Amino acid sequence: MNPRDIRGLELGMLRTFDALMRERSVSRAAARLFLSQPAVSASLNRLRETFADPLFTRTAHGVVPTGRALALAAPIEKVLADVAALLEADLLFDPATSSRIFRITGSDHASQLILLALSQRLAACNSAIRLVWEPPGTWPLADRLRKGELDLAVVARIHTPRDIEHVALYEDHYVYVTRHDHPHSGQPLTLDSFCATPQVFLGYGTSTLEDVIDETLAKSGRQRLPQIAVSSIGQIVNLLEHSTHGAVIGARVAQAHAGKLQAQPLPFVLPGYKLLVCWDARANTDAGIDWLKRQILEIVGQG
Repeated sequence: MNPRDIRGLELGMLRTFDALMRERSVSRAAARLFLSQPAVSASLNRLRETFADPLFTRTAHGVVPTGRALALAAPIEKVLADVAALLEADLLFDPATSSRIFRITGSDHASQLILLALSQRLAACNSAIRLVWEPPGTWPLADRLRKGELDLAVVARIHTPRDIEHVALYEDHYVYVTRHDHPHSGQPLTLDSFCATPQVFLGYGTSTLEDVIDETLAKSGRQRLPQIAVSSIGQIVNLLEHSTHGAVIGARVAQAHAGKLQAQPLPFVLPGYKLLVCWDARANTDAGIDWLKRQILEIVGQG
């Protein structure tokens, strides 16, 4: 193959390049593309021949882009975005004929609200659409949506985001939860008992909720013990069920686990929150993302 022959460059090769730039790992790029590792390696070899450059060098922890790859990253990202826009232009999105990969981030509670019903809708039309649900991370959400690393986010927010598009699925308030046979069961929850009970919370150093709680307590000269940070609602429920810890979670989430947890009003005032579907403004003309967003709105609205 002539390394400068544009006829040897295929769209799949560019998608492989983009996945390797984002993941910095052949195995993770393969998972991202729903391909085998040998298929990704073969595509990378063709890219190397086409661009006459190694593009990615192997290390003990994955692959590192060469200078040539770094220079190509932005133009290739734009080409892929332009091709996607071309394919979507003036076309209605049909889940029955699409094999698109959609990436969503949200808590495990949000996934339980949405994924089963969404998978049933896909099965009903024999769709080849593939879904990837990621847990929330510490990365800036707006950046990942803008870069196209995520298509949608289903997240709880006290403060309405200003840097991303969004629509509310529902509004809710926070409650305090413990196991049903907690040593303090049957006793009114006071500021003293709230602060004296070690607590489990979601996230570490990135939770607006935790900051608001601590700031609210500090105004009355109080301080609690946020002892265990976890990454999922399921972990919170499991820990509370088998310990004497407490937690502050959404009332709807507490209701979903009422068989294992008892809920009480908080002994202080907290602002409520909204569960939002979020996307980047660039996706406003993307028929596929619009379809997915509407499915989520319908599913949660019917729940």
